[in-house]
This record gives sequence, C-alpha cells and structure tokens, in this order.
Amino acid sequence: MPILETAQGVRIHYESVGEGPTLVFMHGWAMSGRVWQTLEGMSDRYRLIFLDLRGHGLSAAPDSGYSYENFADDLVDLFGALRLDNVVLIAWSMGVQIALQAYPRLEERLAALVFVAGTPRFTAGEGYPHGLPSNETRGMALRLKRECAGTITDFSRRMFAEGEILPGEAERMSFEEILTKLPAYHALKESLATLASADLCAVLPSIKLPVLLIHGSADTICPPSASRYMALHLPDACLAVMEGAGHAPFLSKPLEFEALFSEFLDGMKADDRQG
Repeated sequence: MPILETAQGVRIHYESVGEGPTLVFMHGWAMSGRVWQTLEGMSDRYRLIFLDLRGHGLSAAPDSGYSYENFADDLVDLFGALRLDNVVLIAWSMGVQIALQAYPRLEERLAALVFVAGTPRFTAGEGYPHGLPSNETRGMALRLKRECAGTITDFSRRMFAEGEILPGEAERMSFEEILTKLPAYHALKESLATLASADLCAVLPSIKLPVLLIHGSADTICPPSASRYMALHLPDACLAVMEGAGHAPFLSKPLEFEALFSEFLDGMKADDRQG
C-alpha cells in the first residue's frame, strides 16, 4: 500500500497503475481515490495516480489541518516525492478548489488541468451567484453531527440526477466501491467548513495552461453555471456539458466521459507533435 509521509507528518495513501504520461486524480469531499475506478482502463496507455486526501480513504486523519493550504501542501509533497512532471491534473468537486490553491506551486510541473463538476467557490455570494446558499452547508453540518453515515448516504444520492442510475446504484458506488472506509467525523466537519468559506475565483485568470471543464447539466451540488463562469475567466479553457448527468458524470456515464477526456488528451499530443 503506497504511503507518502508529508512534510507535516501526515501519511497520505495513493495508488499508481500503468505506464506512460502521468495523470493525477483528486477526489471530492467525503469520497476517496476509488471514485475514479471507471477510468482504470486508461492504464494501458497512461500512468494513473489516485490519491486519498488527508482525512479520506486510507490516508491519515490528523486532528486538525483541513484548510485548502494544507490539502495543497500534501499535493505538492506528492509531486515532489514521486518526481512528477508534465502531469495532467484531474480534479473533481472539492478537488478543483484544492487544485486552484496548489496551482501557483505546481504550474511548472503541469501540462494541463481537467476540472470536473467544479466551482471556484462553493457558496453563493456577492458577485458570485453560481454556488449554493450558505444555509445549505450549515444544514449539512448539523445533519453530519447528528448522523454521519446517513448524511454521507444522502449526499451520495444527490450526486445523481433522477433516473440517471438504476435504483440502489448510488449506495453500491459509494460504500462498496468508492469509500474504503467512512471518513472521520472531524475530517468531514472541518473540510466542509473550508469548502463553505473558500473563494478561489481570483486564481482563475493566472492559469495559462489548457483546461478542460466537464460538467453535468443536471448537477445540483455544483451548478453548471460555475463551470461556465470558470470558462469565461480562464485564459485557455474548453467547456463540455454532459446532458442529463449529475455531479459525478464519470460514474454515471463513464464511456461518454472517457471519450471527452481522451479527446482532450489526444488533442494535447497532436499539439505537441505540431510544435
């Protein structure tokens, strides 16, 4: 079981499969690196690295330290320890904000970014109407305190639009395939507080790399307008909206998702050859 001990002394679990150009995957709140299981077939042509964020999956859950700065520190340490360069970083949901936080320190090691169902700011506010009302996260925090496992189950169901998957699939995907273990309550609570308060909008104009934005048209957790906002504020972005998909399009529509993703990667290879 590959484990990295970061400069802060946090043990971070990751998996590395395949050979070739490197793709690093970051999951979202309450999930683990196993959320990307539907893309493991790409290991025949790429090196895939799936990490568990601190407090999630098989990574350690320190008593505190769930700011985006600390999550970003862990990611930067991973890149350094594994000597990763020319990487495509794929981030989903909360992972997008961590990628934005880490970008200034990883820019020279990255070839491109893929943001899936992301947002630079989770809660709506003045000048940014593309998030959820702040009372949504406050309500989730209260439900989490009362019944942690049930709250994660309800959150998992919300990831999918009505009719997007078969009955019972949300539970199977969450607990049997994605969650190697339920994250610790304190890690969920503190990372949720970070998610609710962070604003990474100012980072967007500084990103000069190609960025693929993929968003489900029926996403009720991070509204599709959040990716449209990012597309307008990123210097080199392409937006793909997957019709009828919710918050986890790579789970519900894996073939369509992989086709979009592969087209983007193939386009990068073509640009390299032309260059």
